[in-house]
Amino acid sequence: MFLEPSFHTQRRGWIEVICGSMFSGKTEELIRRLKRAKIADQSVEIFKPAQDTRYSTNDVVSHDARVIASRPVMTSEEILSAARDTLVIGIDEAQFFDEKLPAVCEELALRGHRVIVAGLDTDFRGRPFGPIPDLLAVAEYITKLHAICHHCGNLATHTYRLSEDSETVVLGERNIYEARCRHCFSLGNILDLRVKL
Repeated sequence: MFLEPSFHTQRRGWIEVICGSMFSGKTEELIRRLKRAKIADQSVEIFKPAQDTRYSTNDVVSHDARVIASRPVMTSEEILSAARDTLVIGIDEAQFFDEKLPAVCEELALRGHRVIVAGLDTDFRGRPFGPIPDLLAVAEYITKLHAICHHCGNLATHTYRLSEDSETVVLGERNIYEARCRHCFSLGNILDLRVKL
């Protein structure tokens, strides 16, 4: 069971990473933690990549329609200057940020901020996605969430792309992606390869 760190037991900054496949509840968990910090009268700000406009241009919205106001940014370095007076910093869809995000998060933690980051740990090919692997290496706390496989009902750890797009970043929802367990993900890739041959 994950226990959220407390400023009473740890007074300096730290990094928390929430990762997993699509539809695993990463953004929902990020919003939950940030709302709890707000209830405790801690200053909170959340950032998202400006390119992610699936549900909203400005707000962070979970798949189950939970919403929290956010600030869209083009680069991870923008977060450093924008979050100076904020105690708790949330970062959603971290996989879409540039490779400087881990260094930015470490700098924020050194300044005394609690940094909560959510993102996909692997892409649709099952490979490590963007800056997430480096964030996992430097984080004090890691939470890996699981979805339910759309095919067999087991725990899903992979994001399977239904379209034939080959680019790593393709914004989409249930019309383009499914959560799958390791077996169904591998089976789908084998069948896709046979169809293409």
